[in-house]
Amino acid sequence: MRVQGSPRWAHGTFAWLIFFVASHVVAVFLPGDDPTGGGPWGLRAYVIFNIALILMSAVGAVVVVATVRPWGRRAPRWILLTPLWFGSTLLVVRGVPGMVENLLMATGIRRGGFVGAQDISTAEFWAGIGINTYFFIGAVLLVPRHAALNG
Repeated sequence: MRVQGSPRWAHGTFAWLIFFVASHVVAVFLPGDDPTGGGPWGLRAYVIFNIALILMSAVGAVVVVATVRPWGRRAPRWILLTPLWFGSTLLVVRGVPGMVENLLMATGIRRGGFVGAQDISTAEFWAGIGINTYFFIGAVLLVPRHAALNG
């Protein structure tokens, strides 16, 4: 089932997902000194979580490409819609509040974001802005894929 419109959105989303996969593969193999951030979970949970994200994103990359390739037309509509709906929902839930957090941080209302300390370093500030923007871009890329296939 081919989605109407330019395949550029699909290719952009594919690139976003591949970068996401690559960054989490690096996180699994080079976790750093304290990958859990002092949380209540251990290294095993951290690795399992990242592997789940890698698998979901890899499936998403294939599905997104399927929406604009001839071989994707043979797939039942629900097989493409289900992961697109799930991924779109996750990225909107993560991306939109992230942009609100960016606004709070950039305006100085809450320099550390929703739960961060007010005395974060400049590097932490820009890392937060970058990560939140990245997830928002993912939502902007994936939601039109889902909407085009769903409509």
